[in-house]
Amino acid sequence: MSTPHISANKGEIAKTVLMPGDPLRAKFISETYLENPKQFNSVRGMLGFTGTYKGKEVSVMGSGMGIPSIGIYSYELFTQYDVDNIIRIGSAGAYSEKLKLFDVLLCLDAYSESTYAKTQCGYESDVIPAGTELNDKLRNSAMKIGVPLVEGRIHSADVFYNLVEVDGKPYWQVVRDDKECIAVEMESFGLFNNAKVTGKSAACILTISDMLFNHSEITSSEEREKSFTAMMEVALGVI
Repeated sequence: MSTPHISANKGEIAKTVLMPGDPLRAKFISETYLENPKQFNSVRGMLGFTGTYKGKEVSVMGSGMGIPSIGIYSYELFTQYDVDNIIRIGSAGAYSEKLKLFDVLLCLDAYSESTYAKTQCGYESDVIPAGTELNDKLRNSAMKIGVPLVEGRIHSADVFYNLVEVDGKPYWQVVRDDKECIAVEMESFGLFNNAKVTGKSAACILTISDMLFNHSEITSSEEREKSFTAMMEVALGVI
């Protein structure tokens, strides 16, 4: 069995999938952490691998950028491949000056101006929570390996290069102040919605890669691909 976007046969994908945005980060995780990884997908370059971590089966697959992209892949994983849990592991831009580069952020819920959930299933709210049980497992994993977590609401943005100003303030500041978001990424709202409508579980753990209030502090593309290991190890500890 395959879908239009995933070429795997049923049974080739584990019950829990770690989902970075970048397929090369998925490849890095499989090569660095998994025993006997086998590639199950390369359609459109969206690499996916299944292997074992400390003897337990786990899969890792890229999601691409933005809610529509993760919306397709996560929905097919939940509904066509019997995946129970998806943990997004990604990068985020800090809205709060209390955050610093490489901080690890656990998402409690995601705010978005996206119409994805309303269009997909009629969901009217602009905030969707992460899976409570899965978040508890991530907290326990982080505590065991000594990784401090910052917890809060994140902004799942539809637009990366946003030019809007409100009363002289850039849009990100308005979202920070009005919606109490501490960081921004582009996927979790769609993932959390798909978990909600399919009765599955989803979470998101992020590493701060840049600062919206200080553009001189930013990580490189190579660092984002290969150096966010604390986040990766927290997510793997859930398996």
